[in-house]
Amino acid sequence: MTLGDAAEFLAADIGGTHARIARVQLQGGRIRVLEQRVIPVADSRSLAALLDDRPASIRIAAIAVAGVVSDNGDVLSRNLPWPVSAARVAQEAGLEHVGLVNDFEAVAHAIPHLRPESLTHVCGPRDAIVKTAIALGPGTCMGTAIRFDDGSVMPSEAGHASLAPGTPRECDLVRWLLEHRDHVDNGRVLSGPGLLEAYRGLCALDGAATIHATPADVVAAAGKGSDALALEAVEVFCAMLGAFAGDLVATFHAGGVYLAGGVAAHVKAFLSMGGFEQRFIDKGVLRPMMERVPVRLVEDPHLGVIGAAAWYLGRHDNRSK
Repeated sequence: MTLGDAAEFLAADIGGTHARIARVQLQGGRIRVLEQRVIPVADSRSLAALLDDRPASIRIAAIAVAGVVSDNGDVLSRNLPWPVSAARVAQEAGLEHVGLVNDFEAVAHAIPHLRPESLTHVCGPRDAIVKTAIALGPGTCMGTAIRFDDGSVMPSEAGHASLAPGTPRECDLVRWLLEHRDHVDNGRVLSGPGLLEAYRGLCALDGAATIHATPADVVAAAGKGSDALALEAVEVFCAMLGAFAGDLVATFHAGGVYLAGGVAAHVKAFLSMGGFEQRFIDKGVLRPMMERVPVRLVEDPHLGVIGAAAWYLGRHDNRSK
């Protein structure tokens, strides 16, 4: 289903915590966000209900969701509070067509549309031209996708792969995590809930009481230097995030990394303190290659909806490519 210039449609980014719903428009082959609303996911009875507040003339929605999207439009997710399928959303919302895409597949589609001012250099060469790129980000869970040289995108569930410790302390943390569950994946530490879990684990290992109740509290205490275990939790988080990003670069021989997700932005001040970069480049004989790979933090409030729109237009309207 094609869209001409100036035609409005909905683009949405549905995470485990917040939903971002925007009216967007294609203008001269570029995506323009006209209006965006941010709504707590828990406040809505269904995905279709989130789309109700829209002009009656809008009949199409492109939606990025935190989950695996099957070929028939069904979504498998542990992060969404309700079942989701493209056909069901279209019927309940009264839309003519609904397209669903994995949220980090959408982020990878957004890369060509990123504004320079939305990017913060983390490590590696500042001006390198990136072809194959890794998009990843810790949020409610860990999202990943790969954008190849030809512009094609492959979604990935690497966040569900097993977490790999790199120090004796991290080995102890993973052992503690394994006492509470059978499988410890990357998202068990590299996410908002995972950061809090890492803090609790470190407290348990040291026989200390847990003081903080939210990931934001842990980051705030780390920033103030008022809690050594909170600081260690954030440092472990950043180091393991660097190792994970480096693993994906080595796996796909990628030329750059784009970090997104709310948690990455919250720990921004800690990403440049050395632990992330050291573990990112520490890949043995591949170290010289890793030192040539730039890592950039993306901070754009419209990232998800732009990605969903770019994905949809790329499939249905060649003028947006």
